[in-house]
Amino acid sequence: MERLPEGVDSRFRYVLLVSKRAEQLVQGSQPKVKPRHFKPTRIAMDEIDAELVKWQLEPPVEEPTAISE
Repeated sequence: MERLPEGVDSRFRYVLLVSKRAEQLVQGSQPKVKPRHFKPTRIAMDEIDAELVKWQLEPPVEEPTAISE
């Protein structure tokens, strides 16, 4: 991988996206590309590189503190 796909802001996020999509493939989801590889992670990488996987960055959820005033 020489460059990150459009819209992916870091390598860490890319790895997270690939791992989540690969897990979906393992669970039975159909590939969105014609598989050139047998491993789910490689198929997921091809899908994300082709920008076929939709994802959205959500703002962090603020959790209540354990200390009460």
